[in-house]
Amino acid sequence: MTDTAATPTADTAHAAGEHFRATFTSFEESTAEEWAKIIPQLEVTQSLVADRVLGLLRDLETDHGGFPVDRLEHSLQTATRAEKAGKDDEYVFCALVHDIGDTLSPYNHPDIAAGIVKPFVSEANHFMVKHHGEFQGYYFWDYIGLDGQAREQYRDSPHFDRTVEFCGEYDQTAFDASYTSNPLEHYEPLVRQILRGA
Repeated sequence: MTDTAATPTADTAHAAGEHFRATFTSFEESTAEEWAKIIPQLEVTQSLVADRVLGLLRDLETDHGGFPVDRLEHSLQTATRAEKAGKDDEYVFCALVHDIGDTLSPYNHPDIAAGIVKPFVSEANHFMVKHHGEFQGYYFWDYIGLDGQAREQYRDSPHFDRTVEFCGEYDQTAFDASYTSNPLEHYEPLVRQILRGA
């Protein structure tokens, strides 16, 4: 049986650390006592992540990048298509946030999303998010001077077919301005559930 008193919640961690501030100026000067008060604060920070992720998703609505739909609508379409196909919650969550880095790091956006999801999803779903850019390139990279066959470098991965399916069935098809997507509010409980903490 777990000793719940020994496991601080985000609220108790915040209360315990609300007035605490370490005094060291470098890690080599830090003490075990200071770290004992710092580490529980990670739960406080993690408790804020869902709101921040939802905010970043909302920010995608301000950018269309020349595409037929804005970046939020693309994300919602991808998630909605995956949900309607019967994919599980974790997969749908990954579909929703896969392009969350588009406005933060346009040339390296998959790594932004992959970093966010890694502690909370399976290896297969992490691979899918991390490499979806190269797999998506199959559909258009030849048009922009890149290698449309870049995904082949991952052919031996056990997650190759999953990522091909994600891009082929849900991601590259999610630019339809006439499609009716679920609103972001529909996915808020899912985002909060997945990102509740490690």
